[in-house]
Amino acid sequence: MITEEDLAQQFNVIIEHTHPSLWQLLRHCYVKVINPHFYLRGACIKANISYAQYIGIYCPDRIISDVIAQKNLLREVAEYLGLVEVVCLNANNLVRDRLSNLKDIYPHLWLDLLWIVTQEPEN
Repeated sequence: MITEEDLAQQFNVIIEHTHPSLWQLLRHCYVKVINPHFYLRGACIKANISYAQYIGIYCPDRIISDVIAQKNLLREVAEYLGLVEVVCLNANNLVRDRLSNLKDIYPHLWLDLLWIVTQEPEN
């Protein structure tokens, strides 16, 4: 069985080999395959999207607009892997949100996001 981590790795490899300029942006982001079935346990629409996985790209402030500009290309690669959508999220906002419980519920994700937002841009 292909895991979500394997799908995210395959997504990154395809982008790295086929679109190197886009890879220069994505390598500063955290890419994760998200399975909404886990998050929508009590929702009525659960049966309709139980296998609809998508790519979440957590980007720092400085490059999120550049990544969003390439969203159609990212969506094509995601569809090639059987994923339904690409969602770009601002990692800076998630880390700084005082009301978020991300640090308590998903500490590893929170640390990864903290890492990408504190990295200096390369020139």
